[in-house]
Amino acid sequence: MLDAIHNHGFKCTTKLEDIKECNFYIVAVPTPVDENNRPNLIPLKRASETVGSVISKGDIVVYESTVYPGVTEEECIPVVEKVSGLKFNIDFYAGYSPERINPGDKLHTVEKIKKVTSGSTPEIADLVDRIYNSVLVNGTHKAPSIKVAEASKIIENSQRDVNIAFMNELAKIFNAMGIDTQDVIEAASSKWNFIRMSPGLVGGHCIGVDPYYLIQKAQVYGVLPRIMHAARRLNDGMGAYVANQTIKCMNKKGILVKDAKILILGITFKENCPDIRNTKVVDIYHTLTEYTSNITIYDPWANPEQVKREYGIQVENSELIIKDSKFDVCIAAVSHKQFEELDILSLLNEKHVIYDVKCMLDRNIVDGRL
Repeated sequence: MLDAIHNHGFKCTTKLEDIKECNFYIVAVPTPVDENNRPNLIPLKRASETVGSVISKGDIVVYESTVYPGVTEEECIPVVEKVSGLKFNIDFYAGYSPERINPGDKLHTVEKIKKVTSGSTPEIADLVDRIYNSVLVNGTHKAPSIKVAEASKIIENSQRDVNIAFMNELAKIFNAMGIDTQDVIEAASSKWNFIRMSPGLVGGHCIGVDPYYLIQKAQVYGVLPRIMHAARRLNDGMGAYVANQTIKCMNKKGILVKDAKILILGITFKENCPDIRNTKVVDIYHTLTEYTSNITIYDPWANPEQVKREYGIQVENSELIIKDSKFDVCIAAVSHKQFEELDILSLLNEKHVIYDVKCMLDRNIVDGRL
């Protein structure tokens, strides 16, 4: 960021007048869902109003937010037209090039990924493609239409959601059978065309949210996406499943669930990343609070104030605090690198339970894992 600011003319601003002279606008705002998992397009529409207030003849607006096919041309562009008074594909043009950034990933950065591009006319598609190619090492894939580009992005995340749901279902089956899921995956991975994935919590602002956009739009066309819907339901229930499996392990060891002291390692939605959006660790926490209030969450990556504001949960980010207590249970929920060096056994009472969500610990010390 500092290199871009000091050496490449990058400028951050909150003043509308500062962007009036631009002729290429990129919109990359969140596309969340509401409490009923229905797409919330308000951020996109507000951003479109902003663009509409400054866009001029000949300008281009490119959307990068993940949406269902049709949002750019059917929901966003009419807002730009209304505010600006300009006509689409006559006075101004549009494109769509979905984000492909993986939070916390230092390898697949913006300039190194291959990006899908598109435009509202063939000429604009070529122009948008050239502009993105000017900064991308691995080039682009020019889609034949904006709707195709929108659809390509949303199935990227939906495919991962379905695949992880399948692994989560297998984990439930094998746990019930007393078979270690990771052993099964290791064995199956010896076949050349087996697609290796692992079970786990599916949170974040992409995989845990985006499929709902396509699910709703599909139903408008009279199609009920049963596999996607079932995958979402299964993945959304994994936090409660982990909590209940932990309680099962406690019962087997004779540890009273009521008022037990529980330590949860991690609350971010993925490892080595401060992002807490749509994290499913909170589902583990809320399920356990039905039995005990003595729950401590330790996460050196999370911002405690942000977690408190978003979820009303207190999080500790100092290792010194957890070393002052002895816990009955430890749930390793996120595989932060700091946890690899943590002497977990020293934090626990002699009779204890360790549940390993991410399979990051020595299997000889854990009582259960996905």
